[in-house]
Amino acid sequence: NERRYMTINFKPYLLATALCLPSMAMADISDEANACIDALMERFGSVGGEVLGQMGGEAGILVNLRDANGTEYECLVWEGPRVAELRVVGGEGSMADDGGGAMAGASDSTTERVEFASGTSGAELTGELMPGASRRYILGANEGQNLYFRLAANGPGMTYVVYNPDGSVMQDEVGADREFRNGLWQSGDHTIEVYNTSNAARSYNAIFGIE
Repeated sequence: NERRYMTINFKPYLLATALCLPSMAMADISDEANACIDALMERFGSVGGEVLGQMGGEAGILVNLRDANGTEYECLVWEGPRVAELRVVGGEGSMADDGGGAMAGASDSTTERVEFASGTSGAELTGELMPGASRRYILGANEGQNLYFRLAANGPGMTYVVYNPDGSVMQDEVGADREFRNGLWQSGDHTIEVYNTSNAARSYNAIFGIE
């Protein structure tokens, strides 16, 4: 199932009132954006700001926010609405911390290239993600090869998505209980993005193989 997003024209609105009074949803703001605002307050303590845009698709809604300090966030919302991921993506205040380590999860949204030892066809990496954080693993492979991936997590709420080199989705978001094994139809860098959608830190092992 390929995850497709279409752009929705969404005029920016000031959110100071909504952020200060989260129980009062503003009529001009979507339910998904309001869910992101609540998550932003709870996780980062941000007050004031604006909705920069919103994209929607069958797999979820992606909302872009900027708080009063200039920090920009990307918020993925599933049906409900339920916030699946909230992370810092840039802005003037993106290096700020609230003193309680709230930014640790956002700064843990990183990219890592997977390298196999000489003479081997697989690798196993360990990692840890804070709530709402993700990590992208880049793996070079050729058309016709088979890609294997397994996510061994120490608790619930860990998911992953597999992307083709052209950015299309090869495997839509699934839980760690499902391993991935599939033939490749493109050559280049394939991406596996691991998400922690739980409310607690999670350690895990990521197992990769190419044949």
